Amino acid sequence: MPRNAFYKLGQLAGVQFRKAKWIWQSTAGSEADAIQAEHGVGRDMAAVVLEETPRDSDRTVQALLDEVGNELGAVVRNRLHRFQFTCIAAPGPTAFALPGGFIFVARPLVDLCGRDSDEVAFILGHEMAHVIRRHAIDRLLKQKVLSAVTMVSPGRGALASWIRQVGFRSLELAYSRDEEFEADELSLLLMRGAGFDPAGAIRALQRLGDLDRRPDPLGLGAYLSTHPPIDDRVNRLKRVAAKRS
Repeated sequence: MPRNAFYKLGQLAGVQFRKAKWIWQSTAGSEADAIQAEHGVGRDMAAVVLEETPRDSDRTVQALLDEVGNELGAVVRNRLHRFQFTCIAAPGPTAFALPGGFIFVARPLVDLCGRDSDEVAFILGHEMAHVIRRHAIDRLLKQKVLSAVTMVSPGRGALASWIRQVGFRSLELAYSRDEEFEADELSLLLMRGAGFDPAGAIRALQRLGDLDRRPDPLGLGAYLSTHPPIDDRVNRLKRVAAKRS
């Protein structure tokens, strides 16, 4: 993503981001207000993502994301959460979530899962969990430069600078290992609730693990670089599934 796009992303999201930050840190704001503000941040960021990374032309993949995503969304307890799933024309297997429920998935990742709805459900549920558990917005709030975000005028300052510095790939990364484990487990719960086969989660992770142990022609290393080791994730999910079976 070009540098001017990073600036534009910060410019568009600036006002909404300050609103979300204030609401989350204030006792005056309700949960509904906070989720609405977070949605505003993600909406503006998503618009810029789509300017720089176009939608994938394969309508069957988009239909699969919509179908699976909507079924998962229907079992989310807090009905205030909204989710939008978009297949993007990225060259490697990747997925990321923006605040407010805007989830982007590259077709190579769907193809890696064999376009299997159970495996795709795990990928989408994992990204949805980052939104539900506030990991996506916390990733922005925790950046050191954001302590001054309320003191800058719209279109200037912290968020734009952060995006210029870390780049587009940062949207795929930067979660803690604990947050990744938490997202895996919540994804499993969403899958169960929506009627998907939890074994799809293990299969999807094992596919990623198989590629991770080979030369990296698809750029998978970047997608997995800050995730916990695949074997750790698989073993942890097997334990969680056994407890809930």
